[in-house]
Amino acid sequence: MSTAVRYFTLVVALLCARGAAALDDGDGTASDCSNVNPLNNAYFGDTHVHTTFSVDAFIVGTQTTPQQAYDFARGTPLGLHPFDEFGTPSRYVQIDRPLDFAMVSDHAEFFGEYTVCLDPAHPAYNNATCAILRMRDFAAALVWIGAATQPQAQVSRFAFCGPDGDICTSEAPSLWQQVQEAADQNYDRSPDCAFTTFVGYEWTGSPRQVNQQGQPENITLHRNVLFRNSIVPALPTSYFDAPYPEQLYTALDAQCVDAQQPGGSCDALIIPHNSNLSQGITFDNVHPDGTPYNLQDALRRQRYERLIEVIQHKGQSECDPGFHDELCDFEFIAGEYLVGTPALEAATIRDALKKGLQARGTLGANPQKLGMLGSTDTHVGAAGRVQESEDYPSHTTGLVSPGTGVTDMFYYNPGGLAVVWAPQNSRAALFDAMRRREVYGTSGPRHIVRFFGGYDLPADICNRPDLVQVAYDTGVPMGSDLPAQNPAMASPGFMVSAMKDPGVPGFAGNDLQRIQIIKGWTDSSGGAHERVYDVAGDPDNGAGVDLNTCATTGSGFSELCQYWQDPDFDPAEEAFYYARVIENPSCRWTRQQCVALSAPPDCADPALPPQVAACCNPDIPRTVQERSWTSPIWYRGNVPPGC
Repeated sequence: MSTAVRYFTLVVALLCARGAAALDDGDGTASDCSNVNPLNNAYFGDTHVHTTFSVDAFIVGTQTTPQQAYDFARGTPLGLHPFDEFGTPSRYVQIDRPLDFAMVSDHAEFFGEYTVCLDPAHPAYNNATCAILRMRDFAAALVWIGAATQPQAQVSRFAFCGPDGDICTSEAPSLWQQVQEAADQNYDRSPDCAFTTFVGYEWTGSPRQVNQQGQPENITLHRNVLFRNSIVPALPTSYFDAPYPEQLYTALDAQCVDAQQPGGSCDALIIPHNSNLSQGITFDNVHPDGTPYNLQDALRRQRYERLIEVIQHKGQSECDPGFHDELCDFEFIAGEYLVGTPALEAATIRDALKKGLQARGTLGANPQKLGMLGSTDTHVGAAGRVQESEDYPSHTTGLVSPGTGVTDMFYYNPGGLAVVWAPQNSRAALFDAMRRREVYGTSGPRHIVRFFGGYDLPADICNRPDLVQVAYDTGVPMGSDLPAQNPAMASPGFMVSAMKDPGVPGFAGNDLQRIQIIKGWTDSSGGAHERVYDVAGDPDNGAGVDLNTCATTGSGFSELCQYWQDPDFDPAEEAFYYARVIENPSCRWTRQQCVALSAPPDCADPALPPQVAACCNPDIPRTVQERSWTSPIWYRGNVPPGC
């Protein structure tokens, strides 16, 4: 079966099955959940969690195991480094609310090497490279993390792995099996379906290249691989095995999707992240040899890469603050913070969505048809720990004692959450919702956001008591294509609704300020454009923050709902639409920690330690406007008839 035919068959099956409860996980097990909602529930999770099995996390002192990361996601306190000589942690952290799902995504690159170097009985244990790893210091970071920054055409393993790398690859199954066992043991298959886990890993391509300014830079091409069920390849495919994303697709074809597996079938999704640090290469539609994609290539990328992280602790990737949109100046980490180079619009998701429309016009398929979700990328195992607070522990090192300054590099943030609309909390139901892109991302708050589009949505839909049922009956949800058959070439209507984070004891949740719809489109000559529309709420509501106490002032909205039609619609132009929900301003984590200092810092003192000097830095934002981003809805997509 050709790639195009196989993909077409997959999409038809998904569209025709929409709304059905997916009980069979596809590996001989089923989750018979008591809470099944054909109109879908919002499930909050984190698909980007590193533990001590990730070498960079191990080096900075993390001892959290996959089991402990899942315990934390379910509400158990977690002890963090530094640890004393008796193994007692110096600090503890706890999530404010348990998650519904999570995935440990440790770096696949060093599974075998890590096992060799931490096993005193292994013959290679005493080699110099292993000894450096066990030092867990800056030198270890230079050697080990540096190994994953080799140019793609020159990738090789450490010498102690042997000329073919067999010494290390033969040891990798041990760690991979532990990752699988932790996911299996923490997956709630009872009727409660209280917590779902996924087996997965991170493919961590970080080739060092000369950027457009002539400076060397590590290009972030990182991708998380998430499997539908417990049937997974014998080994994860790492950057050393497949240094190009296209080679990762090929490996998953051979080892998962096309492989004959006993007891069920293997399936996977790939979730890129930190395109903001990729210099735009994340979205290149070219083969390793430089030849451009064709239709089959575009379909294969679209088959695997259906989602992308819009926010995590290393910044948001939605849009560049230097282009078009003032609200893009939010948790944006560009190259200038890390390597001294500016950002590129081409490294943002919004630009990729526009270029996807252009590629569809030339290739016949859209390789950047991406839904959006959030996660943390925590490197301490603190899955879903996203609160902006004075006790934010950092997702990396966080060795500053509480009350003595900021606990992380100031340009980092607590990360975000993935939200999935699914009929029940099971692997199959969540995976299928991710594949149809009925997901959204938040920068931390637990907003409840719906977004539908269609030609028959009633203009008074927000006043209907059966709003969601009407929306499914007369339109399509986030992540979907509008029907190709547009009656009378009418402008499509959209319904977007949002409810504020309901909060927890001690935190009532911040009010919403407004909802925007972002449109991208291509014109008759193939040019790409974008526009931001305020559709609900009030951007001038006067809400603010007392920077001396971090108390919020003014009020906003507990919920918003709006029906909207595109006033600039042209039926001849391809387009996408997504919604962005914006909160009132609140104190950023850095400001909260500065306010919590026992005494205000003397900003004129040149000897202030860096973690305190950050409180005096005028370039560090004092406030943030937390937000959510929905997956887009596309106009003139390839929706097959007959469902």
